Amino acid sequence: MTSRPVLCAVDISNKDKDVDVLKLAHRMAKLDDAQLDVITVVPDFGMSVVGSFFEPHHHEKALAEAQRLLQETVESAIGAEANENVRHVVATGNAYEEILKAANLAETGLIVIGAQKPDFKDYLLGPNASRVVRHSECSVLVVR
Repeated sequence: MTSRPVLCAVDISNKDKDVDVLKLAHRMAKLDDAQLDVITVVPDFGMSVVGSFFEPHHHEKALAEAQRLLQETVESAIGAEANENVRHVVATGNAYEEILKAANLAETGLIVIGAQKPDFKDYLLGPNASRVVRHSECSVLVVR
């Protein structure tokens, strides 16, 4: 690989909504012969009141299922052969924080992230995509 990695952030609960995001990230990585990393983030319910309603092994099951779904989603978007070279990352925590952490650790050159149509609440709180754009140390491509 000759350039810094491309990190594509997807929400596996969106199913097919991130296919275009994945395809564009794959194309951008190929342009520079860069590594493609794909990340999805599982919420961390362990430290909250909500966590007390789940069995102790629930988080491990959620991570395993997220890994399986991430593999399937990436493969269906860019094909099995291209998927073999992708680094699949499943993180736990706050989405935008984990995306930024992964980008910094991998010394990412570009983050590709999807954005849904913003709701009014997004203007008050800021969606994950806008937080990634504001706080990222590298370029960010937001796909609508």
